[in-house]
Amino acid sequence: QVQLVESGGDSVQAGGSLRLSCPASGSTGRQICMGWVRQVPGKEREGVGVIGSDGVVKYADSVKGRFTISRDNSKSTLYLQMNSLKTEDTANYYCVAKESFGGYCYNRDLRDPMEQFNYWGQGTQVTVSS
Repeated sequence: QVQLVESGGDSVQAGGSLRLSCPASGSTGRQICMGWVRQVPGKEREGVGVIGSDGVVKYADSVKGRFTISRDNSKSTLYLQMNSLKTEDTANYYCVAKESFGGYCYNRDLRDPMEQFNYWGQGTQVTVSS
């Protein structure tokens, strides 16, 4: 079992920045793929980015060049640095994780996070105003 708790969500103006954090507890010694997923009410959850134990990161096209995912394995913590925020980035952001061979993440993890990830945080709200 892995427990995830997000923090850092806030209200900001367009063009601003935010940093989300997600410390993981529980069976974090296992190799796990981690990531961020977001959801706007009434829409499907969307993969934002994933990062493997090997540090390889995959991003959704909508956030490439603006968002940066990182993980500190010594602290079992996942981060999401969001720059140049747009109003369309407004959503509830979830930290996600799954155990995988070698801790690798795959393109399918980004495309279909609902199917791939079995550990989810409670979410943190990000609101971007114009």
